[in-house]
Amino acid sequence: MFATPSLILNQRIPMNYKLLSVLLFGLFSFTSSTKNTTKAPIFAENTTATFESKANSLYQSLQSNSFKLPQLESFSNALEGFYKLQQKGLIHNNILTLIDFSLSSNVKRLWVIDMDSNSILYHSLVAHGRNSGDEFANKFSNKSESFQSSLGFYLTGEVYQGKHGQSLRLDGVERGINDNARDRAVVIHGADYVSTSFIKQNKRLGRSLGCPALPQELTAEIIQIIKDQSCLFIYHPSGNYKVASKLIS
Repeated sequence: MFATPSLILNQRIPMNYKLLSVLLFGLFSFTSSTKNTTKAPIFAENTTATFESKANSLYQSLQSNSFKLPQLESFSNALEGFYKLQQKGLIHNNILTLIDFSLSSNVKRLWVIDMDSNSILYHSLVAHGRNSGDEFANKFSNKSESFQSSLGFYLTGEVYQGKHGQSLRLDGVERGINDNARDRAVVIHGADYVSTSFIKQNKRLGRSLGCPALPQELTAEIIQIIKDQSCLFIYHPSGNYKVASKLIS
């Protein structure tokens, strides 16, 4: 082994040995730096693979409680954003609400998932904005008076009594995508047009002014479960959203 610099000085080793020691130290340092650089891309790939594996595992073990499972893609997207918001310390209630607007409004397309027990608590009908489409939602906006739904991730806010009864405020966390939700009064509330009887009479679910409205008989229960900064995600396989969002890859 090479002597330490202090021993070299104490023993008065000739200068050429000192120079050789310095050169060897620099060579080893360069080699170590090169190795670290080549490993970085591999780590990134493994991280992606690890998340996909974890998402698949959680999906396969999801306790349905006799409810229909959400689609894997919408669940994986919701899970990815949920974890990122959780890492930022923004989620205080470990509940994930997933709304899949790729599905017909005539089917149940909202899931409330307890992330602690990995179980589905509710599976419900949910309305989209009247200018987002008829039976299917295909247009989305963050603008006031658009009467369209907004995609992406939200944090649930406070409960209040509004014109629709007990309601829950929402804060969109994605700039330019849904961050005007509070100003637009996009909230969770109950509505009589969100029901199977309305579907039978009109061949589609009723529509809101942009709010994810729920059946009246479930609204109070769901609000109590998801209030106080839980995560809500509205999914649609929109290319524009995927490009703009920083919470899904």
